[in-house]
Amino acid sequence: MIDPDEIERLLGDLESDRVERTESLNKADKFCKAICAFANDMPGHGLPGYLCLGVDKDGAPTSAAIDERLLEVLAGHRSNGQIIPMPTMEVAKVDFRGIPIVVVKVQPSDLPPVR
Repeated sequence: MIDPDEIERLLGDLESDRVERTESLNKADKFCKAICAFANDMPGHGLPGYLCLGVDKDGAPTSAAIDERLLEVLAGHRSNGQIIPMPTMEVAKVDFRGIPIVVVKVQPSDLPPVR
């Protein structure tokens, strides 16, 4: 489950290697690279990483249009064959400061490297 309080804390830390912020909603290559990076857990945190869409570089929500189709497309990155082995991830619309954003929570992989 995605904890909104943890998202608030992580987005407030502009130097975290556990969060990737993007205003874009349609950069599949960028999203796949972030998912792989979080699944590989190179810093060795043993903690999930978060890809946050609809958020600017300063961690503020952009009021981007979030719909079910976008959530389905993002969830599809898990099993569409572009990322191997399949990452353990969760995709959700999260209310952040009263504005919806998309959060992809990616767990560290038991079988790195993920590419």
